[in-house]
Amino acid sequence: MATDWLGSIVSINCGESLGVYQGRVSAVDQVSQTISLTRPFHNGVKCLVPEVTFRAGDITELKILEIPGPGDSRQCGDSQQMETGIPGVGCQVGPSQNGTGKVLKKPMSSSAPQNIPRRTDMKNQDIVISPQQQCSKSYMDRHMETLSQSKGFRRRHNSWSSSSRHPNQVTPKKSGLKNGQMKSKDDECFGDDIDEIPDTDFDFEGNLALFDKAAVFEEIETYERRSGTRSRGTPNEKPARYRHDENILESEPIVYRRIVVPQNPNKEFCTDSGLVVPSVSYELHKKLLSVAEKHGLTLERRLEMTGVCASQMALSLLGGPNRLNPKNVHQRPTVALLCGPHVKGAQGISCGRHLSNHDVHVILFLPNFVKMLESITNELNLFSKTQGQQVSSVKDLPDTPVDLVINCLDCHENAFLRDQPWYKAVVDWANQNRAPVLSIDPPISEMELGIDAKWSLALGLPLPLGERAGRVYLCDIGIPQKVFQEVGINYHSPFGCKFVIPLHST
Repeated sequence: MATDWLGSIVSINCGESLGVYQGRVSAVDQVSQTISLTRPFHNGVKCLVPEVTFRAGDITELKILEIPGPGDSRQCGDSQQMETGIPGVGCQVGPSQNGTGKVLKKPMSSSAPQNIPRRTDMKNQDIVISPQQQCSKSYMDRHMETLSQSKGFRRRHNSWSSSSRHPNQVTPKKSGLKNGQMKSKDDECFGDDIDEIPDTDFDFEGNLALFDKAAVFEEIETYERRSGTRSRGTPNEKPARYRHDENILESEPIVYRRIVVPQNPNKEFCTDSGLVVPSVSYELHKKLLSVAEKHGLTLERRLEMTGVCASQMALSLLGGPNRLNPKNVHQRPTVALLCGPHVKGAQGISCGRHLSNHDVHVILFLPNFVKMLESITNELNLFSKTQGQQVSSVKDLPDTPVDLVINCLDCHENAFLRDQPWYKAVVDWANQNRAPVLSIDPPISEMELGIDAKWSLALGLPLPLGERAGRVYLCDIGIPQKVFQEVGINYHSPFGCKFVIPLHST
């Protein structure tokens, strides 16, 4: 009856002192009440001896992991199954007097976790060599001599329990430490033999499946609730999470349409924050500037504000701090400034003066006229004090592409200028230069635009610009809020902390 279990793979639990052994049954002695395992594993680590023998009194629990079927040709010494790991399907049995065990038919999970070897578990290991092993005494002596020379064997097997040894079992002699001194920490950490490394891979997936995160989190939350570490809320409440640009304080709902014009806008834009900015007609825009000038926002102030905002935008387009720093003096950018004999041209001259003050090479084109506007004369007088270059002929403009072209040729009035020869020559030069174009306060009609712009800068409130104006930006020229209300515009500043913001078509 006992021979029916030969070749079975079993797991024997010998209590906390001896640990758990796994191996294939090689012999069962009913007279001496012993069972022998070949190629055993102790706590997941392959043993140094080929066979171990256990008494029935030392066995706390015995599990049969695999039973060989009829006609199974695998022998007790077959090491293929043991090298690859112990299968995790079997049944649990309890020890009995005849040593065969009683089948409880308790299935085990196929992904059962393997025991992780620990150094503390190996100190009280009790391994004996069965007298039933068919080998000569000389083979036994050579084997024990080899084991006694192993540092790991001497260290791990020096505390065997003499009470659990069989009278006929051969045990290795306890070897002391060298010179009676304790081994160094390096030897304890790195002194293991390479044969003691387990051959089977650790089942990470199976062990991870045993971890119940919900139960652990519930236990943590219960502890925090009882100890008072959670200051507010209940464990089931999830705290609100905010972005870096969101306010954690409760406020009124955001109103995205805070600018209302008296007429239905032909086109609407929106800022990066989602605020709606409606467009205004040229007549309403002209009236807004007139009322602002009546209250003290003179043309000179408006020109200066426009020049600062336009130059700031141009500096960003030219590369900002990456391009304009003392280490890049050899990469000084070049800007061609095309201005006409009107207020829009005066705005461009003001922008060129600020760019030249920031070490930008500015080439200002302005046609010769017998009589200039006073605003243009004043701006030219200031520009002449800079390092900028002024030309009046297209032939004096650069033949090579420049970094940026600022277009101030077109205006909302004086459409006859588009028929002048100098205007057509400058437009042809700009279209052939292949440099990006920034237009300052371009007109509404696309027919009046001779140069396609990549960016356009609107003043105060945008006009309903077309596709040829490119991407629209809006600059703050300092118009007070009550001036907007006086012309019938319910206004709330969309600029925030900036003076120039991008607009997106809705």
